[in-house]
Amino acid sequence: MGIITHPPGGRPSHTISVTFVQAVRHARILLVLKASAQQEYSRQDVLRMLAISPQQLRGWQRLGLVREAARFTFSDLIALKALQKLRENRIPPKQIGRALVSLKQKLSHVEHPLSELKISCDGRTIAVQVAGQRMEAISGQMLFDFDTAEIDNLKTFSVPAKGLTADAEREAEQWFQRGLDLEEGGAPMAAAIEAYDKAIHLNPNAAGALVNLGTIHYHLRKFPEAQRYYEQAIAVDPRYALAHFNLGNLCDEWGRLEEAMEHYTTALKLHPNYGDAHYNMALLCERLGDYLGATRHWKAYLKVDPASSWSAIAKRQLEKLRQTVVHRGPNG
Repeated sequence: MGIITHPPGGRPSHTISVTFVQAVRHARILLVLKASAQQEYSRQDVLRMLAISPQQLRGWQRLGLVREAARFTFSDLIALKALQKLRENRIPPKQIGRALVSLKQKLSHVEHPLSELKISCDGRTIAVQVAGQRMEAISGQMLFDFDTAEIDNLKTFSVPAKGLTADAEREAEQWFQRGLDLEEGGAPMAAAIEAYDKAIHLNPNAAGALVNLGTIHYHLRKFPEAQRYYEQAIAVDPRYALAHFNLGNLCDEWGRLEEAMEHYTTALKLHPNYGDAHYNMALLCERLGDYLGATRHWKAYLKVDPASSWSAIAKRQLEKLRQTVVHRGPNG
């Protein structure tokens, strides 16, 4: 979210607020089950295989986290295993329920998040794999873990405003962190907005807070406000790749495709290995009939993210483009 944090016991992580509506609109998570998918298991089989108590299973069923059934499928086992993992990380059942509701709303093609998505947890946050990256389940924000070189390409620091005292800068940073915590904890958006507003009031050049406010307003469908915050972030830091990427998404949403392409291009100039920007650029090039450009960006995306389920989509699109060129000929 525009800042580098150092979680206790972990390596530095860069949490970025990104809009993923376009990507979800053009693709769906691919679920591949093994041959045992058709096999059924009794309640006793499930209790024995997962080493859970009958009371725990009934509790999950009562809360609606897993379906009521006398026989369980392979998919049910995956869901139960995910619940077991979340329980081991001491995630409250109510938080799990909120995460499942949120995922169904954000990813309309996913009916059973626990079995269809790869779920991870750091002891506080529930995340799933989306587009080859981790997405926080409740807020819908992407969580990117970069190595040091990648961080240097994508990160931005707040530029202290003229006349800003060290105390004011420190307080602004505290309010920014407060905004992050509120978003990640699933608090009402109004509370996060208030925290980011206070950060910007103390330091008008807090680019990270500006981008996060833009993304919140984007999700609220308040596009003019989102544009204003993204543009302010770019004015503060023209090299902020994420701000350009998000503004590109907003222009795409509005149908201003040439402007979207300009911002994606700028994001990629600043951060050539920006996978999401390559992905969105490939889709945009296809819509504009620029098949060579689409091919180039699909290939670049595959170099950045070769192993995710979304790489299968990129490969499929590349094959479609190849077939298009074969049928139309090199001159269309």
